[in-house]
Amino acid sequence: MTQNFLFLGLSYSSPILVCAMGHLIPTFSFLLSVIHRKTELNLRCSAIQVQVIGILVSIMGAVLAEFFKGPLIRPSSHHLRQTKQLFVFSSTPEFWVLGGILLAAASFSVALSNFIQKETVQQYPKPMKVVSYYCLLGTILSAIVSWIVERDANAWMLKRNMELILIVLTAVFGGVIRPNVQVWFTRMKGPNYVPLFKPFGIAFATTFGVCFFPNSLHYGSVIGATIIGMGYYTVLYGEFKGDEEEKSCNESSDSLDKKIPLLQEKMEV
Repeated sequence: MTQNFLFLGLSYSSPILVCAMGHLIPTFSFLLSVIHRKTELNLRCSAIQVQVIGILVSIMGAVLAEFFKGPLIRPSSHHLRQTKQLFVFSSTPEFWVLGGILLAAASFSVALSNFIQKETVQQYPKPMKVVSYYCLLGTILSAIVSWIVERDANAWMLKRNMELILIVLTAVFGGVIRPNVQVWFTRMKGPNYVPLFKPFGIAFATTFGVCFFPNSLHYGSVIGATIIGMGYYTVLYGEFKGDEEEKSCNESSDSLDKKIPLLQEKMEV
């Protein structure tokens, strides 16, 4: 479901909007945890206040990138429009709003999937089996949906063209290199290190989108993506601050637990 929303949203929008909407995942994760009462919405807590501000900023940036294009920074390449498309997906400007909605749905599905997996692992602490069943069911459902949508067997035949290269590169970089690099840096620097670099994907997406896709670059997309990135960092800061406050509370409670037996011994003496 996530990949279907993602690729459809890309076909109706642009790469920069894909990366920008991907930064709404922490926003949806926080809202899901509040709705399911996993996180208490205590507005007196500074960490919660920071996260709420970040959520509002992210939503404002998403709305701005979605509904306001603004003046052109760089017009679309006439040469790319006249020549044959080298990529499977090319954006359709008249469906820009629909593309943004699909990308927001993709981010929500990722947040929902992460929330369900977290709860599942807590109740069934065998992550390898959970991931195996998750991939198996995803493959079965994808096969069923694909058979319903496209019943022409010739459409599934791989041809030696740019589509095959794109599939291979997506599998290598998206399924092998990126997860291993993320896991490696997470083990070296901790879980809070890798998410800090996610907003840099907007810059890379803008560069590749302008150079290789027949997309025009608007001020609204750049400003909206920048605001979403600011909201993303604000939400992350609130999460880090909440974790630090929780650790300090746990450490203080542990120190009190150690002091209580000593006080009881003195009272007995």
